[in-house]
Amino acid sequence: MARPSKKILATLLALAWLGSAASTASAAVSLVLPTANTNLFVPGAEEHYFVGTVGREWPSGSFGCVRSEGWQLHEGIDIKALERDRRGEPTDPVLAVADGVEVCTVYAHLREIAEGVRVGAVVRMGQQIGTLGRTANTRSGISKDRAHLHLEVALFLNKKFPQWHASRMPGARNDHDMFNGQNLAGFDPARLFQEHRRLGAQFNLVRFIQSQPELCRVQVRDTNFEFLKRYQPLVTKRSESAVDGVAGYEIVFDYAGVPMQLIPLAAGELKSKARVNLLSVNEAVQQAHRCRKLVVKRSGRWELASGGERLVDLLLY
Repeated sequence: MARPSKKILATLLALAWLGSAASTASAAVSLVLPTANTNLFVPGAEEHYFVGTVGREWPSGSFGCVRSEGWQLHEGIDIKALERDRRGEPTDPVLAVADGVEVCTVYAHLREIAEGVRVGAVVRMGQQIGTLGRTANTRSGISKDRAHLHLEVALFLNKKFPQWHASRMPGARNDHDMFNGQNLAGFDPARLFQEHRRLGAQFNLVRFIQSQPELCRVQVRDTNFEFLKRYQPLVTKRSESAVDGVAGYEIVFDYAGVPMQLIPLAAGELKSKARVNLLSVNEAVQQAHRCRKLVVKRSGRWELASGGERLVDLLLY
């Protein structure tokens, strides 16, 4: 695969961490911030850490439903530059936040990529992987004063994404192949770093992922999809389904679309003959975080919206 010029895509958290967390509930995880900006840990210093969008305050640079009056998801966080050269251009080193092989975590708007860093390369926590910049794929660009690192931490949904995309959206562009944003389901990097700092050696990535606010539960009549095999630590162990045989799964999603828990079901526990069945919706979470548009209420009944249908379809493809 060609070396990316605008983004570095890396598996620093999603795969390597889950692998280390699988053996024990108290598995320790080592983690560093991606730049020298530590204002994330200073109470009241958010404006010195996050970069807001043009004309907006710092919250628009944080994670979640913070764009377009709450209707657009910002999949990562925008971290303010601290270092400048004589021309005022950012020069902050960007570091790998954990050990891993590059696949899922996104570092965007880089000025340059470190020599030898490419998809598939082994990286180490704290290793410089690039330099913060303000590259962009939009006409408006990014001004010097708004130079920032955009960081995402995501689970990788399906390695067959290119085939799924070609099948479901024939003729549509897929600029980043398997690393298209539709194939990454992310959670809040800022909260991740803060929880890691708070808990220290007691921090566990699986518990962190499964502590996100639950949006909905979906039952699927499928036992052979790639996400299930890739993220076994997210699968709940149940003696009942082990005895009777697994016939499907109940998948718990957070509002950003992360499949944060998979519960095996025996045939007698499946509540519908349909391959996909929406079981429940947390209405309070949906009202507070509407931007992902995964579920919708029609005639007083909750259903998967088109976004939710696409997400589950990709997951099971």
